[in-house]
Amino acid sequence: MPRLSGPSLLPREGPVRRVVVLLHGVGADGNDLIGLAPLFRRWLPDAAFYAPDAPFPFDRAPYGRQWFSLQDLSPAALLRGVERAAPYVHEFLDHLLERHRLQPEHLGLVGFSQGTMMALQVAPRRERAIGAVVGYSGALVAPERLAAEARSRPPVLLVHGDADPVVPVDALHQAVAALQAAGFPVQWLVRPGLGHSIDEVGAEAGARFLRDFVRPAAAE
Repeated sequence: MPRLSGPSLLPREGPVRRVVVLLHGVGADGNDLIGLAPLFRRWLPDAAFYAPDAPFPFDRAPYGRQWFSLQDLSPAALLRGVERAAPYVHEFLDHLLERHRLQPEHLGLVGFSQGTMMALQVAPRRERAIGAVVGYSGALVAPERLAAEARSRPPVLLVHGDADPVVPVDALHQAVAALQAAGFPVQWLVRPGLGHSIDEVGAEAGARFLRDFVRPAAAE
């Protein structure tokens, strides 16, 4: 299994005391979400940001990447998709924690759209809770399996536009209900008039959430 790679942004000065991994949506690549890093860095100046490219070529265009195909949107196909891609994300997270000599509580995971599906699949199934999960414009795959399969319960923030034509805002409410039922601490933010994107208010909410819940490593 090849290791994921993609653009990154390191602190301007000083050691890396936190890591934030940004998982892009289908048909994009890491360059799409690394643009959040300069804004997030205002709240997390000691964080290193990584935006890996998804492991598979996008199957609907000659460019872009995907975590899994969306040709089949049935629940079974979506579950197969997140389960197939999850080991790539787990390995990448483990690699970064080892590289920077950090603990899971020093790690934040951010997703957009399909990247949110991956974040909500991966984070609960890690043995030790990461610092926080922020999901934009996404969904929770197989919510009925979450309570039984969760091994850790990091705090989660979900942000969604109520005019999203790609992933309806109902997906946020369904995810919140399943996460709460499974014992996760959850916050959410619905942005009026916003489509399938991230606006400044949502980006700043995510940055503050990461600042508050992703603990910085102690200075050496």
